[in-house]
Amino acid sequence: MTKIAPRTDAFGAAYDHPWTRKRTTFEREAIGMSAALPWQAAGAVATTDDRVRLAEHESVVAARDVTRRYGSGDTAVDALRGVSLDVREGELVAVMGPSGSGKSTLMHILAGLDVASGGAVEIAGRDVTKMSDNELTKLRREHIGFVFQFFNLLPMLTAEENITLPLRIAGKKVDAAWLETVLAQVGLGDRRRHRPAELSGGQQQRVAIARALLSRPTVLFGDEPTGNLDSTTSGEILEVLRAAVESYGQTTIMVTHDARAAAIADRILFLADGVIVRELNGATQDQVLDALREVSAR
Repeated sequence: MTKIAPRTDAFGAAYDHPWTRKRTTFEREAIGMSAALPWQAAGAVATTDDRVRLAEHESVVAARDVTRRYGSGDTAVDALRGVSLDVREGELVAVMGPSGSGKSTLMHILAGLDVASGGAVEIAGRDVTKMSDNELTKLRREHIGFVFQFFNLLPMLTAEENITLPLRIAGKKVDAAWLETVLAQVGLGDRRRHRPAELSGGQQQRVAIARALLSRPTVLFGDEPTGNLDSTTSGEILEVLRAAVESYGQTTIMVTHDARAAAIADRILFLADGVIVRELNGATQDQVLDALREVSAR
């Protein structure tokens, strides 16, 4: 196996362990902000099936035999051990599993935020695993939207300014009509001039969702999008995410530990020890909980 050199964040810190939190740099880059900016703060889903192909236009997101190893020798950790999947346009796919199962690693690799040790990944027919860092940055700006557990809003900007910031950084014109549509969809029409400190947690997450949707991404990735919210607010955010799928055909891949969140998905993948071990289609919350207990007991 080819050894992958550990990648570093904007300040030169290596992130070469699956449980080391270096997500802030991922998140800054993911929402379209260059780490070099001086003002920044420091679905058919096939499982491990050789029939899964990465043919152009066959799927929006595709992966085949993806592995990810951190470290080397006796201390090596295999976070992913050969994952294959295929997500069609307009599907909402949830990824679940116990802590350390590889679900966040899988999302980061699918989104081009981390590099696979082996295998192949395609987004919109383009092979992510063969791209340079500059090519990956361009791909993320053009095809990928992100919603994280933490909102990653700039406190000095209004909600609308936070929403439009990635496009403005990329030098792209904001479509005013689409902005109004997105603001209405997420319920922020009367909060657009408010700064983050003047918004509730749920409203801040709505800003993050609107920011992700504004670029009309090919695929929206959610990393525990309700993990920092109370039950009532979580339900409201899940309605927004599902509405984006129903209204715009927004392909969405969501990593979550919340059975309620997973239950809004068309398909649910369960990971354990770096491999997909189970799949549910259109499951209820109780069915999700039962499957998660079974997977966790392995």
